[in-house]
Amino acid sequence: MCRNIRCLHNFEPPTTDDEVREAALQFVRKVSGSTRPSRANAAAFDQAIDEIAQATRRMLDQLVTNAPPKSRELEAVKGRERHEKRMEREVRIRTMAV
Repeated sequence: MCRNIRCLHNFEPPTTDDEVREAALQFVRKVSGSTRPSRANAAAFDQAIDEIAQATRRMLDQLVTNAPPKSRELEAVKGRERHEKRMEREVRIRTMAV
């Protein structure tokens, strides 16, 4: 999965439409293999983002859970810790290969 797409479910305060749109944009970029479409493909790119954002919002609004809401700050800390561990692993692997 693309590391730039983040979990959007069960946050307090709830996920904003801007966050949903950013996730849709990242998904379309990943699937299309392009960060910026050509002018000829811009309409299709924008339409896909809109449709995916709408579907994502509908899904998020329908999901239910008994888990307590997550904190964005705590999730960001966890993400940084995971990133640091990945980087440590990569450094170990690269230094062992030399």
